[in-house]
Amino acid sequence: MHKYWWFELCSTLPVMEIMGSMWMVVLLATLAGFVSVKWVLERVNCWVYETQLGNKRYSLPPGDLGWPFIGNMWSFLRAFRSNDPDSFIRSFVSGFGHIGIYKAFMFGNPSVIVTMPEICKRVLNDDGAFKPGWPTATVELIGKKSFIGISYEEHKRLRRLTAAPVNGHEALSIYIPYIEENVISALDKWTKMREIEFLTQLRKLTFRIIMYIFLSSESEEVMEALEKEYTTLNYGVRAMAINVPGFAYYKALKARKKLVGVFQSVVNERRNQRKTNNSTKKQDMLDALMDVKDEKGETLDDEEIIDIMLMYLNAGHESSGHTTMWATIFLQQHPEVLEKAKAEQEKIVKKRLPTQKGLTLKEIREMDYLSKVIDETLRLVTFSLMVFREAKTDVNISGYTIPKGWKVLVWFRSIHLDPEIYPNPKEFNPSRWDDYTAKAGTFLPFGAGSRLCPGSDLAKLEIAIFLHHFLLNYQLQRLNPGSKIRYLPHSRPADNCLARIKKHPASLPKEEKWKI
Repeated sequence: MHKYWWFELCSTLPVMEIMGSMWMVVLLATLAGFVSVKWVLERVNCWVYETQLGNKRYSLPPGDLGWPFIGNMWSFLRAFRSNDPDSFIRSFVSGFGHIGIYKAFMFGNPSVIVTMPEICKRVLNDDGAFKPGWPTATVELIGKKSFIGISYEEHKRLRRLTAAPVNGHEALSIYIPYIEENVISALDKWTKMREIEFLTQLRKLTFRIIMYIFLSSESEEVMEALEKEYTTLNYGVRAMAINVPGFAYYKALKARKKLVGVFQSVVNERRNQRKTNNSTKKQDMLDALMDVKDEKGETLDDEEIIDIMLMYLNAGHESSGHTTMWATIFLQQHPEVLEKAKAEQEKIVKKRLPTQKGLTLKEIREMDYLSKVIDETLRLVTFSLMVFREAKTDVNISGYTIPKGWKVLVWFRSIHLDPEIYPNPKEFNPSRWDDYTAKAGTFLPFGAGSRLCPGSDLAKLEIAIFLHHFLLNYQLQRLNPGSKIRYLPHSRPADNCLARIKKHPASLPKEEKWKI
């Protein structure tokens, strides 16, 4: 070994120390730079949206506006793509307390999220202070002249027009035989199939029904094509408005264009028919929309008619299909509930006169326990987890200011799963509705106030008719009962409830029972 090796090693130590110190300085500088950039980015939204409010910013609800452009959307999407979607709101509660009102930056806008009944009721019922505030993507896709895009006065007028044809006693009675016929046919058809995506088939069924009600159309080919486009449209309704190939919003815009083209041709054809036929009898919702006149005696233009139909048809089959699927799943998971619901349906059939064919509206309204099953499903699933409003002026709620122009997200899901309102909220328990009337603002499956979903009675009618026949004659056998749940855009099993539909042995002819 070289005799000066120790001297040479010692002579390099200062250099090594200097180099190490330099790397440490660089590392610390980089870390400091990162922290500084992060600190700035976390405050950009505050500087942009809060400082312009002046002293009002000090009375904003507590919360966090997140990062520029993105805001709180990453944490929202992360939560709703996990097995714990409620962790999103829980993060606000743990950080700022259980106060029911928080500031955030959602869907490209400074927003206030409200999660308590009293506050939600105020926002939904105060039309003088709040107007619809749906995201750009939703308005562009559903239509600027649909219910979600028009003024309070226009909405009130069109709601009056469409109420009777959709939810009126006479209309519901007329729809029952058609709904029942299609439910019976579909269930029988599904038993002959090896396996089905239960949700997909239910959506097709409810789409057929709503198409008939609004357009008197039963063309299988046309409905198949339209239903696929509606599925694409629905996936983009609450997506961020990124009009770039590959994104949900881009695909949904293309779907809307196709749908508008189809409906425009339907409207053109109907107008031509009406010119050659002077009959004033309203056949369906399209006829009703063509006949409505404003104060000046002017009729709706084609864009208004098409946007209103797009809105009704999209909402009318999505909510019914999903709720029916979940109600069926919950019934199969809870045999004691299923037996009680089935006994009620058997009792209704036994009371029926021999000459009666099919259900009546009176019988459906006597389904007390089944109504509780449906309400409990609507609560537990919460098909629409929120609705959007916008402050028309500065509004003071619970001591906090909601600035003019800020969006307000009424978070239904938090209310429906609040243990203080509904003990053991994630338990399916229809009996919780025994002798119980929900207080205002605590049960909001169809919204509230002047913009309550106009098709709620029709939706519950469809669900009740399906469950009536299912309980009497069929059973659901899921092939992947442990399938992961997806929560966006609506709660559903990842496999769309892959299952077999089987007839109850008691409902089969003797020779078929022997085979089982």
